[in-house]
Amino acid sequence: MNEMQTGMPSGAAPHRPGPGRVVPSSTYRLQVQPAFTFDDAAQQADYLAALGVSHAYLSPILAPTPGSAHGYDVVSHEFLNEEAGGSAGFDRLTTALRGVGLGTVVDVVPNHMTTPTPASLNHPWWFLLRDGRESDHAHWFDVDWEAEEGRVLVPVLGQSLESVIADGELSVEAGGGPHGNETVLRYFDHAFPVRRGTESLDLPDLVAAQHYRLCDWHEGGSRLNYRRFFDVTTLAAVRVEDNDVFDHTHRLLLEEFLAGTVDGFRIDHPDGLADPGGYLSRLADATGDAWVVAEKILEGHEQLPADWRCAGTTGYDTLLRVQQVFVDPAGETPLTDLLTELVGERQDLDDMVLTAKQQVVAQVQLAEVNRLMRLIGRVLVGEDQDALRRGLEALLVSMDRYRAYLVPGAEAEPEQLAVLAHAEARAAQLVSEEDRDALALVAQLASGGHLPGAQIDTRGAQREFVVRFQQTCGPVMAKGIEDTAFYRYARLTGLNEVGGDPGRVGLAPDELHSFAARQLATWPTTMTTLATHDTKRSEDVRARLSVIAERPAEWANWVHTARELGAPHRGSRLDPATEYLLWQTAVGTWPISTERLQGYATKAIREAKEHTTWTEQDTVYEADVAAFAEALTTEPALGDHVAQWVDLTAPAARAVTLGQKLLQLVLPGVPDVYQGTELVDLSLVDPDNRRPVDYSVRRDRLAHLDAGEGLRDLDDEKLLVTSRALRLRRDHPEWFIGEHATYAAVPTSSEHAVAVGRGDAEGIQVVAVATRLDDRLRADGGWGAAGVALPEGDWVDLLTGAALTRPADGEVELAVLLRALPVALLVRHESLEPR
Repeated sequence: MNEMQTGMPSGAAPHRPGPGRVVPSSTYRLQVQPAFTFDDAAQQADYLAALGVSHAYLSPILAPTPGSAHGYDVVSHEFLNEEAGGSAGFDRLTTALRGVGLGTVVDVVPNHMTTPTPASLNHPWWFLLRDGRESDHAHWFDVDWEAEEGRVLVPVLGQSLESVIADGELSVEAGGGPHGNETVLRYFDHAFPVRRGTESLDLPDLVAAQHYRLCDWHEGGSRLNYRRFFDVTTLAAVRVEDNDVFDHTHRLLLEEFLAGTVDGFRIDHPDGLADPGGYLSRLADATGDAWVVAEKILEGHEQLPADWRCAGTTGYDTLLRVQQVFVDPAGETPLTDLLTELVGERQDLDDMVLTAKQQVVAQVQLAEVNRLMRLIGRVLVGEDQDALRRGLEALLVSMDRYRAYLVPGAEAEPEQLAVLAHAEARAAQLVSEEDRDALALVAQLASGGHLPGAQIDTRGAQREFVVRFQQTCGPVMAKGIEDTAFYRYARLTGLNEVGGDPGRVGLAPDELHSFAARQLATWPTTMTTLATHDTKRSEDVRARLSVIAERPAEWANWVHTARELGAPHRGSRLDPATEYLLWQTAVGTWPISTERLQGYATKAIREAKEHTTWTEQDTVYEADVAAFAEALTTEPALGDHVAQWVDLTAPAARAVTLGQKLLQLVLPGVPDVYQGTELVDLSLVDPDNRRPVDYSVRRDRLAHLDAGEGLRDLDDEKLLVTSRALRLRRDHPEWFIGEHATYAAVPTSSEHAVAVGRGDAEGIQVVAVATRLDDRLRADGGWGAAGVALPEGDWVDLLTGAALTRPADGEVELAVLLRALPVALLVRHESLEPR
């Protein structure tokens, strides 16, 4: 076998930060909150340096709602998070980080602010409510002033406004507002501004005279007239495309960047913005093209727009490929058959996604669809509005990605128009023949094309529709797929991940290599990840679940026994799909507490929206699910059965845990380690993945490894892989993120090994080898004479310290190389010292 060197294809233009801008060798995500402050993070600076990362990567640092555990509910861009330590605490953190040679990357939320309780905590929002469309801050928010008679709908009441007034729940008080000197309307913990000059009116007249309209919270789902984040009414979207809004919302962050306390940014939900590319360009202009990554979910073979001035994505595209290369495609058919047997029908994921997206369009995003229809109604006055609505709904659910990228007034890229054209073709199959002309009109309007039948003087509405349509596509995708269909489809739940593709089981190593080579050629400093604050399961939960595909027959037998054992605890309302989800969740997280499993189960079934929802709960059904989750975690027979499977598959799960971590750390890009995941982490979706991290344990384990003491368990092994790979990247960034860095698919003579090489113009300097499909490997009798074709030279394994020289035939036996661990991290002996 010959060494296959894959560098950058000729003619490619990789996206890189500007000259002199810092590029992390790796990052470590920290969730800053009141329970983990800037000072708490500062105390871990020396540990992070010892681990090998170059940058601490912080969750949003601007002022959020008091008590916020995540920071995405910003109330002010003028101050840093006071509960986390404020500007003084942040200065102490960055000083501590710089003192050990580390930098800082921060998360930015340009798309929205929260509508807090009381509203005065968010000054721009308060002034909008107080002064209406004449407010100095009216341009901050996407309000449809043509709806609700020029008022902002505020759906916070527990009953109708009339009933609230009649029951005395609404009162007028003095001493409120941002500065404590305004008259306010008080509704329990809520306080709203009173328009100047209306203070002396009778209560019903005073309420009616405001620039906002209070209503029952249920009405917000259909009537809301301000843009929000997804379906979260308390997160009001911000018009960051306005120069003034950009300047105000980014002033403090840019000051920190220019002061050298921040090196780069992660951009939250850019697809919500009117012009994501324009936003990134403005940020690049302000920072001299700093290292910036965008939280963009790419579908299938979709790539970031080539004109985006950023380093890449936050890594879900890499997560998908790295995970899938450790999943056995042979498990697809038997696992499909098992799911069919359990749920009583053969489920088609594409059909389930379509149904879920249709539900989201009809219910979850109803207010957004209604707003789009108001624009259509202004533009296409003489057309059948019902037919146009059906066309709009069909076009929304037929989008196969989060959005197209079209900017009114700018020349449209052909590939972006093709996205809409393909969606229109799919949508045509969903509507009647009589509605296809209406669909074509909606598609033409969405693409910014010419509409001969458009009402005169509606060009502004047409341009707005182009933007609003794109901004609605993302929530339909996210809520329909990740937050609905993926909670319903239980064939192999570890594949049901953000940016994932559970319709496919397994990925060939060649496809991983092709993806990695493309990344190096186009987005060489993109972020890579295996876990984030948004992933549905931690990387190690998914590793355990991946092994199921290697033992489908044994798994089916195990599930049948599990169902028999669970029968006495199965309430009449518990459906088979949810029960199957719970069994898989238990296997992936064992041992898990009742509280954690019940909390996850409640979130999962409400997100699934089949039997209960967040807004309309079926308490009887939820009680049956909670009771079964309790039995799973407390009944000895059930727990023993789960533990039996975990023990049986532990060797194969170990191989996946270590293999996917090693690959993530050496593939093209900048790897992020989510807090705590340098050890085995068996967390579920948030808030479970925001539990406190015990850094004292991690410090002790790292010191144990650095002292040369033996590996005791999988935690030690994962920490060894993580720290040695991170340190190697730190010491030799030129092999991984340098302008001349290369990537190689290193040949192996077994399908059970995947090997990659990294280096520079002088050749391959690093070879990482990982075992895949370990259970099948054992069943087939082990490695035999299979080997990996190392480049010439003397090598040392950073994980075991073993030295080896390539034999004459070029192949090193895998049985020898991987005797101690299922992974190896080889470096040329002469290249060990930092350059």
